[in-house]
Amino acid sequence: MPHNEQSVTIHKVVTFTYLIQDGQDEQVLEQSDLPMSYIHGVDGKMYPSAERAMEGKKVGDVVAVSLSPEEGFGYPDPELMHTEKVENVPDEYCRIGAEAMFENEEGESITMQVTKIENGEVTLDANHPFAGKTVVFRMTVVGVRDATAEEVGSGEVIDAQGTMTMQ
Repeated sequence: MPHNEQSVTIHKVVTFTYLIQDGQDEQVLEQSDLPMSYIHGVDGKMYPSAERAMEGKKVGDVVAVSLSPEEGFGYPDPELMHTEKVENVPDEYCRIGAEAMFENEEGESITMQVTKIENGEVTLDANHPFAGKTVVFRMTVVGVRDATAEEVGSGEVIDAQGTMTMQ
């Protein structure tokens, strides 16, 4: 079967571009024209409902899946929100949408975003920006190929140069 006529089935490397829209007003929240890849039915990196919707699709097909907070980005965790007095926050972070990097107790870097400024306080939030939202995950299939035995064994897609692709 020619490369471009393969269907998405188990052990296929599926390459796609995507768009994430707000489930209520269809506003585009994120768009990636940079293709991403996963191994269908193997690596567990794709949202389960999106992976099910990709089954049987071919290059050029567009798949749209509604992801609830449970299936997608979860619900906001109050422990990931921090409020600080405006005078204790550098000026460059005193605007909605500003992002700052911090280190948690485990030494991991986390990004916090300014989500609210009111009553002399700045709220920083480390939750995913889509937490609590139902979103539409719209994918366009741009490639389907057989996964190699090495890819299936490792659960990682390896590109033509032998390096791992973004997952």
